[in-house]
Amino acid sequence: MSDLLPLTRRQLLGTGPAALLAQSSRPPHRPKVAAICTIYFKYSHAQHIVDRFLEGYGWEGDHHRPPMDLVSLWVDQVGEGDLSRERASRFPAMKIYPTIAEALTLGGGKLAVDAVLLIGEHGRYKRNEKGQRLYPRYEFFKEIAKVFESSGRAVPVFNDKHLSWNWEWAREMYDDSRRLGFAFMAGSSLPVTWRTPSLEMPADVNVSEAMCVAYGGVDSYDFHALETLQCMVERRKGGETGVTWLEAYRGDRFWKAFREGVWPRELAEAALCRSHTLTPSRAGFNNDFPALEDMERLVKNPVAYRYRHADGLMCTMLLMNGLVQDFNFAARIDGRKKPFSVQMYLPMPPARTSLANFFSPLVNNVEKMFLLGKPAYPAERTLLTTGLTAAGVESLHLGEKRYETPHLANIAYQATKESTFWRT
Repeated sequence: MSDLLPLTRRQLLGTGPAALLAQSSRPPHRPKVAAICTIYFKYSHAQHIVDRFLEGYGWEGDHHRPPMDLVSLWVDQVGEGDLSRERASRFPAMKIYPTIAEALTLGGGKLAVDAVLLIGEHGRYKRNEKGQRLYPRYEFFKEIAKVFESSGRAVPVFNDKHLSWNWEWAREMYDDSRRLGFAFMAGSSLPVTWRTPSLEMPADVNVSEAMCVAYGGVDSYDFHALETLQCMVERRKGGETGVTWLEAYRGDRFWKAFREGVWPRELAEAALCRSHTLTPSRAGFNNDFPALEDMERLVKNPVAYRYRHADGLMCTMLLMNGLVQDFNFAARIDGRKKPFSVQMYLPMPPARTSLANFFSPLVNNVEKMFLLGKPAYPAERTLLTTGLTAAGVESLHLGEKRYETPHLANIAYQATKESTFWRT
């Protein structure tokens, strides 16, 4: 396994067919897109993403229709509530195929599409002894790569959320994208959604500590919280350097660490003050700030991941269910007296579930990659956050022991010059 070095423009474009595509401002024809999905039901990730390619979405005061055609669909699990058949009947240009290979070849012998969506979220899949949901993203990806290899041609691929529950498989997916030379992008909406306030993390600054206070479960929303952290701290002076270890905390050990200052309370308070959903500590009051004993009463099953980057930066992710229902970031930046803080804004239900407008900037960035043949932001970000998610699960599984991560210590890269969050 070769070390990962900071990316040059040439490396970002790759050396294969995707690089040739990226050298022109637009593909030579209207791109054809294939979608590979685990399941397609109302409010699933497939529905939110694929529907935007089919129906369009609101963007910058207009109804935007992607300048490309979603022509093929493969769905692994079809059952009650399935929407794929209804969509195929309404959009006859999109055909459902019985295999991944046929969806990419349009029933022929060679790759016949210009881009691929891999949406491996939701569905009835087993969990392992560590509690990880065994989504088959890696298996689907390998089927896609097999078609690329047999066709002698590769096209851009977007992978929704983290790469795999298995670190070795995730690394193999990344390495395959480099070996075959296609543009590869992954992740969720958190790095690209609105922010309140609408602030860009300063570039090329020294950051000593960073934190995200969030909610949700392990091997699930912990990934979103880690993405929140990473899309901010990757902009620090020197760029990303990798992570050397991670230690998880939960339950009583979480509260002991909080009381003893294992992570900075100042950053926790700054992040919580950005929350739109902070639970009042007393009935009838909606603006009081909870004391630590109030948090212990309100929060159910708290979890923390604390980890060290190779350049010394310390980061902490706190999942505090019962206290907040959003994703809030804070950091210590040299030269600033107060912490830098911001919220990654996801509208509250029912808008969060039904409209999920934060998928619009995600799809818009995917469109850019499909058109230009280069990622809008580095895949290394998702490679690292995938590894951190798996490391957090592993530390918890080992009894909250510190987990050394030499496999993450060489993931070094530079962030894009400008942040990609939605400013409208």
